[in-house]
Amino acid sequence: MLRQYNREGAPGRNGCFKTSGEQSIGRSRGGITTKIHMVTASDRAVVGFSLSGGQARDAPEGIALLEEIQRAQEQKYLLMDRAYEGENVRKAAMKLGFAPIVPPKKNRKDPWDYDKERYKRRNEIERYFLRLKRFRRIFTRYDKLDVIFSGFIYFAIVVDAVL
Repeated sequence: MLRQYNREGAPGRNGCFKTSGEQSIGRSRGGITTKIHMVTASDRAVVGFSLSGGQARDAPEGIALLEEIQRAQEQKYLLMDRAYEGENVRKAAMKLGFAPIVPPKKNRKDPWDYDKERYKRRNEIERYFLRLKRFRRIFTRYDKLDVIFSGFIYFAIVVDAVL
């Protein structure tokens, strides 16, 4: 039985209630997008990830994600994208015991040295993202709610580990 007659106002779509929850969807220059912030131990092992809207800055999400993960003793280097190269992210990483390896942006007035040979291994993380985005559901973000989208990311991580 449709519930549209049980309450005042316009009827809901197909008589169903609207689901609500957290939605990390935002507008950026590329359109309506979601950013996946991820920490990996290798090109096959994910430590943790979080979601944010497309308009959100990367640094606050990166700091929050770093504070959530547990660092193993053998993990001392942290390879980061240039989006996370700000002073506050680098200081947070050093405070947690990591040695951040990130190149400075080209327009930075006081650039720093970094281990270029070690930074070349960052392509493993980019390849991992490419493998995850083979799943069309992740690539196009069909899911409205973060809970459902995160669940499918976990599913893709498991399937990728098995293959």
